[in-house]
Amino acid sequence: MGRLIGLGVYLWNVEETLAVVRVLRVLRPEVVIVLGGPEVSHETRGQPIVELADHVICGEADLAFAALCRQRLAGEVPAKVLTPAPPDLSRIELPWSEYSDDDLANRVLYVEASRGCPYRCEFCLSSLDDEVRVFPEGPFFAAMETLLRRGARHFKFVDRTFNLDVKQSLRILEFFQSRLTPGLFLHFELVPDRLPGPLREVIRRFPPGVLQLEVGVQTLNPETEALVSRRQDHAKLEDNLRFLAQHTSAHVHVDLIVGLPGEDLASFARGFDALVKLRPQELQVGLLKRLKGTPIARREASHGLVYSPLPPFEILRTAALSFDELNQLRRFARTWDAWGNSGHFVLTMRRVLDEAPSAFGVVQRLSEHLRARDVGSSGVALTRRFQLLFGFLTEALGWERTLAAESLFEDYRRAGKTDRPSWLASLPDAALAEAVRVDFSARQTRHRAK
Repeated sequence: MGRLIGLGVYLWNVEETLAVVRVLRVLRPEVVIVLGGPEVSHETRGQPIVELADHVICGEADLAFAALCRQRLAGEVPAKVLTPAPPDLSRIELPWSEYSDDDLANRVLYVEASRGCPYRCEFCLSSLDDEVRVFPEGPFFAAMETLLRRGARHFKFVDRTFNLDVKQSLRILEFFQSRLTPGLFLHFELVPDRLPGPLREVIRRFPPGVLQLEVGVQTLNPETEALVSRRQDHAKLEDNLRFLAQHTSAHVHVDLIVGLPGEDLASFARGFDALVKLRPQELQVGLLKRLKGTPIARREASHGLVYSPLPPFEILRTAALSFDELNQLRRFARTWDAWGNSGHFVLTMRRVLDEAPSAFGVVQRLSEHLRARDVGSSGVALTRRFQLLFGFLTEALGWERTLAAESLFEDYRRAGKTDRPSWLASLPDAALAEAVRVDFSARQTRHRAK
């Protein structure tokens, strides 16, 4: 068994894994190399990494990899590319017992209660799944009970549609709610327009800091939704996000995608503005990536989708967005992440966005303000970011210096700072005297305005 190696190939490590395989081929040519993962499960022909491997398992390999090992040990040589049927989840032994106590105390556990997705969004690999399959509840809940008893506190559920089966969602949430303990953290991915009353009620009962809900909106352009086979009820979506913001303590993370077919700059700006008004704690702006095997490939010619040939294969140009516009949006996304999503400028950014006719427009102005001063959006020290935002408020937006200093000082205190940086020169000493050191180190906590 020591002469057989399995490697997972993912979007972010394609080149790195290829380098490992090349070295193994030279150093240990007798080793049997088996590849799996999304980057080699589709479009296998012509991939250098596939050519170098002995076998590729396409899709879920929970049972198929063990079967392949048994065949090789028995002297059999299976086909190079294997495409097993999705495994019966009742036959899979849950893996979490393999974690050490140190792992459980210090790591985020990736958990799945189900696999698959009923939706057919063409930009997502989950659109290739035929059905949603659920792990048997008895062993699943027994495993969760054991993990909690052993000290596990951070659970990230990777189910693509956690709230698809509302009854199952309620059972999982109520299980953890009845076992609340300090440090418990739960992450779930939600379908945006599916949040019926019973689910709302149980989410409402969780205290601050426990629930993080990732809501994949992706676009609010109806024509684009039709092009990528995405169905969502905008009225329900907005009502659900408004409810989560106003009536729960959940930390809400909303996703938007730049570069989907048919979405131009103005359309994306309208969607961004609409979502900012619903006040999610984080609004993640990500560029479309070319995932091998996704049906959106059929739109490449008709909608001018051009991707980078290098990982992570981000979109470079579409028929609706020029290369320059996409670069502009790439800078916008980095600026928004550093100043809008970080949680360090919650009070000031809220005032900026509330006063602006367009949230997109004012963040774009900030992005261009930084670019004109040759300042990047990442790798900038926190104190420097405060200073840069002070300059933007006073120079670009025309805020009176004392007003800008007072607003930023509130956020500065929340960041745990007690010194007096140069941009605070306009603030009276009496205001500074109230400074107290506050621990707002957790990202979720930083996003709370009060």
